[in-house]
Amino acid sequence: MDEFAFFITDEMDGERIDRCVSMLIDSLSRSFIQKLIKDGKLLVNGSAVKSSYRVEAEDEVRFQLPEAVEPDIVPEDIPLDILYEDADVVVVNKPKGMVVHPAAGHYSHTLVNALMFHCGKDLSGINGVLRPGIVHRIDRDTTGSVVACKNDAAHASLAKQLKEHSVTRRYHAICYGMLPEDEGTIDKPIGRHPTDRKRMAVNVPNGKRAVTHYRVLQRFEGYTYVECVLETGRTHQIRVHMESIGHPLLGDEIYAKGRKSPYKLQGQCLHAKILGFEHPATHAYIETDAPLPAYFAHLLTVLKPC
Repeated sequence: MDEFAFFITDEMDGERIDRCVSMLIDSLSRSFIQKLIKDGKLLVNGSAVKSSYRVEAEDEVRFQLPEAVEPDIVPEDIPLDILYEDADVVVVNKPKGMVVHPAAGHYSHTLVNALMFHCGKDLSGINGVLRPGIVHRIDRDTTGSVVACKNDAAHASLAKQLKEHSVTRRYHAICYGMLPEDEGTIDKPIGRHPTDRKRMAVNVPNGKRAVTHYRVLQRFEGYTYVECVLETGRTHQIRVHMESIGHPLLGDEIYAKGRKSPYKLQGQCLHAKILGFEHPATHAYIETDAPLPAYFAHLLTVLKPC
């Protein structure tokens, strides 16, 4: 069982304990640290504290990581479209309708179930028993590139790159309406919607900074085909940002309410096309390009160009 013990420096004085530990130990997610605190397993000066505790210089922080638990998730022989794989990472082109990791209502047929069958025990355990190997996620009805890690060192490296916004993430999308500019940047904080917990929203209290850069690829009658580049990675970021400028994504059942799609679609037209990162072991730049799914490519042939 790994044990951590350290003293708070002057530079960290006044920081929340969960934020402080996440900054000092890149391999641990903030949600994981908050769970340790909630379970009373993180001690400051020998006593359990709340997540809201603000550290003081010379505080002693001590905690142990719990022993790894075998995930109670069944490996499933689900075909995977592998874009890249080696001993440290695997990049998968996720299909529409597949949930990335098990959660309430989705404990089977997830990407994790498929990865556990494909990789066996070679998945990192940092993100807990329900999300082995998972560093980031995309929505159920978003298709495209997702990277999973086969060991904790690779996971820590990718998590740090995501935190530093150095991972290349280029998405292709079709949105309602015709964007007047050829390119632009949406810089609006995103947080949980104050009344609808299933939605995210811009400019809400406690929202986190979110930046999306977009570029028009082609204009159609009533629609625009765009590339969106994520500078940050907030929940539903592209979907929320495009709605915020009056151009929600075609087929989006949450953020394009009131706009009926003339096409039979399963959720939003959004595809994680390009994923690039520094390899955690070799430090070479790896970039994958996930082909557009058939439904998306077909739409581009039936929409009428301007």
